[in-house]
Amino acid sequence: MNAIVTPIKSEILVVIGNGMVGHHCVEQLIERGALARYQVHVYGEERQRAYDRVHLSEYFAGKDAEALALGDAGLYARHGVHLHLGEAVLEIDRERREVVTATGRQPYDRLVLATGSYPFVPPIPGAEGRSRLVYRTLDDLDGIREAAASARRGVVVGGGLLGLEAANALKSLGLEAHVVEFAPRLMPVQLDADGGAALRARIEALGVGVHLSRATQEIVVGEEYAYRMQFNDGEFLETDLIVFSAGIRPQDALGRAAGLEVAPRGGVVIDNDCRTSDPAIFAIGECASWNGSVFGLVAPGYSMARNLAALLAGQPHEPFTGADMSTKLKLLGVDVGSIGDAHAATPAHAATASSTKPAPATGAWWSPPMASTCWARCWWGTTATTTPCCNTPRTASSCRRSPRA
Repeated sequence: MNAIVTPIKSEILVVIGNGMVGHHCVEQLIERGALARYQVHVYGEERQRAYDRVHLSEYFAGKDAEALALGDAGLYARHGVHLHLGEAVLEIDRERREVVTATGRQPYDRLVLATGSYPFVPPIPGAEGRSRLVYRTLDDLDGIREAAASARRGVVVGGGLLGLEAANALKSLGLEAHVVEFAPRLMPVQLDADGGAALRARIEALGVGVHLSRATQEIVVGEEYAYRMQFNDGEFLETDLIVFSAGIRPQDALGRAAGLEVAPRGGVVIDNDCRTSDPAIFAIGECASWNGSVFGLVAPGYSMARNLAALLAGQPHEPFTGADMSTKLKLLGVDVGSIGDAHAATPAHAATASSTKPAPATGAWWSPPMASTCWARCWWGTTATTTPCCNTPRTASSCRRSPRA
């Protein structure tokens, strides 16, 4: 007697968000053969398909949207993935298991939130129009380019990773660029006082003005430039445009409105399998909160995407248990790296510091244009120390040694 084979019913998987993390999740689903099990629908609010946000500044250096795009244009279609660009999801109907857009409803069996984050703009009186630009999407960059066409000076509010990249973008557009930071140092999350001071010296040497420990109280009409930023200490700075890069907030509005559990500081709460309080809904990337933390780097989001794709494909997967927040990037031509706890705030850890001229090294390593010693924060037992991680001078870009537990 011949056995009757019943094919597995194809489930509908909806991914909300076509950013870097959402796209990586789809790539992983394709690679793992999960599309034999799922009919996949991807919704992206932007008009462009997934693109590389990490290298946004290259948009001002001549790259267009297609050059920044992730994967080839036909990837989704070849594998039967339904891509809905420029179509925002307005609501998640958990009772009916449907997502609602302006064009109708789409049922789902499983749903992945990959909605990312949005720029935080402090509620400063007078911040509007060209004094309230943000640096997040290609459309944002088009707005900055348009504003810069008739400007002489531009200011970035925020001296973190994205803020310094935005300052580089303003400089590349031919503007006199300035950075205003509330903290007493640049990159306050990744660098300690000495590292911040070293970075400031490098940035200022490149012609970018740095204004630390400054809080903008209001923005009024300027005398020599379009706007005047009034600081809390009575000082002021005039400019023709202002770009805010003062941090991000999880884009958790859809999950919040749907009644999913949301962390006190924002982000849809997930477990080690990236599952939310609804067993049919998952969240990955900057919209998710794991163990009370939201991860603002792309690497943790990619890790979540890989783990979730394996789970959805029915394959062995590693639970998500946090992420390495080490950072290496080039800011205005300066190589900057941050490894481990730059402030030695972790219990039972301490830091020692030593340095060489012209590159102090506490919590970061630096590479001037010529070869120099590569510095890194490394763990030895339970003590964090800052030591040369190479026995011979070499550029930071060639360093391959990683910290060890």
